[in-house]
Amino acid sequence: MKAFLILEDGTLFEGIHIGARKEIISEIVFNTSMAGYLEVLTDPSYAGQAVCMTYPLIGNYGICKEDLESRKAWPDGFIVRELSRMPSNFRCDMPIQEFLEENGVPGIAGIDTRALTKLLREKGTMNGMITTNENYNPEEILPKLKTYTAGKVVDTVTCREKYTLSAAQVLSDNGPISGSSQFIKEEYERGIREKKPSMVRALSGKGLKVALLDLGAKDNIAKSLAARGCEVTVYPAYTRAQEIIDARPDGIMLSNGPGDPKECTQIIDEIKKLYDTDITIFAICLGHQLMALATGADTYKMKYGHRGGNHPVKDLETGIVYISSQNHGYVVDMERVDPKVAVPAFINVNDGTNEGLSYTGKNIFTVQFHPEACPGPQDSGELFERFISMMRKT
Repeated sequence: MKAFLILEDGTLFEGIHIGARKEIISEIVFNTSMAGYLEVLTDPSYAGQAVCMTYPLIGNYGICKEDLESRKAWPDGFIVRELSRMPSNFRCDMPIQEFLEENGVPGIAGIDTRALTKLLREKGTMNGMITTNENYNPEEILPKLKTYTAGKVVDTVTCREKYTLSAAQVLSDNGPISGSSQFIKEEYERGIREKKPSMVRALSGKGLKVALLDLGAKDNIAKSLAARGCEVTVYPAYTRAQEIIDARPDGIMLSNGPGDPKECTQIIDEIKKLYDTDITIFAICLGHQLMALATGADTYKMKYGHRGGNHPVKDLETGIVYISSQNHGYVVDMERVDPKVAVPAFINVNDGTNEGLSYTGKNIFTVQFHPEACPGPQDSGELFERFISMMRKT
């Protein structure tokens, strides 16, 4: 079946329909990761967006449900050069086409994704429509595209009630430190899967309790803390600050999430109350932006954002450059950050934008990138150890 991608500037791409049978209007963004399409699809930060994967072949290893980063797929649409309908991997549970159908995600394949990406880089992120209607009317569609906004998407992705993730009691709870998965036919047929190798070498967080505010959190954030021995209680995004404070956590984690941070006015008010305490806080991505807004700084929308697994960021304290996983379209405006409140801690090596802040006189640091990765490099996973060390000192 034919499918069409229509951009708000009138550009048309014709391809083949994939995924669910429905029409969508969304913000079109691109991701440069060469692997990890399942983690991209299940990252709540993509709610309200349709994702174009720049790597040309997507779906070749299928879908492994163990690797989901949340309960479902969140993008409005999926755009690829070629979709593999015959996956080849012993961990595969289903082909990607079936997963897209189950999760109600429509898409388009067979278009020149390089041309689309170049267009978005030159003109900036645009809204678009994916449709199978060959009789579409541009005069009706284009005004709708120009007025589309994602809205308050944090509301749709956050958990509905709090829950607790138990801490690892011994290192073996996390799986082997090194090695590769083995295919044992008899166990595979019984549904037994070998645990993935772990990067954690010590239960440095044993005995510590962390409150994680779920703004659209990827599962691996809580898992990264639990694997180090922390007990993690996950709270819905609109939880009152006082409820978290009354639970007396050793530290608070503010998660990633979707949308324009300035839409989260109620959440910002509560984060300001968390800032006013002496509790150690570590924030990632949207959480980083909201903490900045809560303390009087500002954010702005980038031309086309950072989405991929190969973005270099420099730690300004140590001089170390991490290759990081990123997914954001907004950034903190450093010209609006009061140095008496916070100072830059990380910077993007490619374009010089801010990638993290250290808060003056507070046990708070924040990063724009994803130290939990998935997908992406594990270079900055040691930042969880930094968070744990800060909790120990308070």
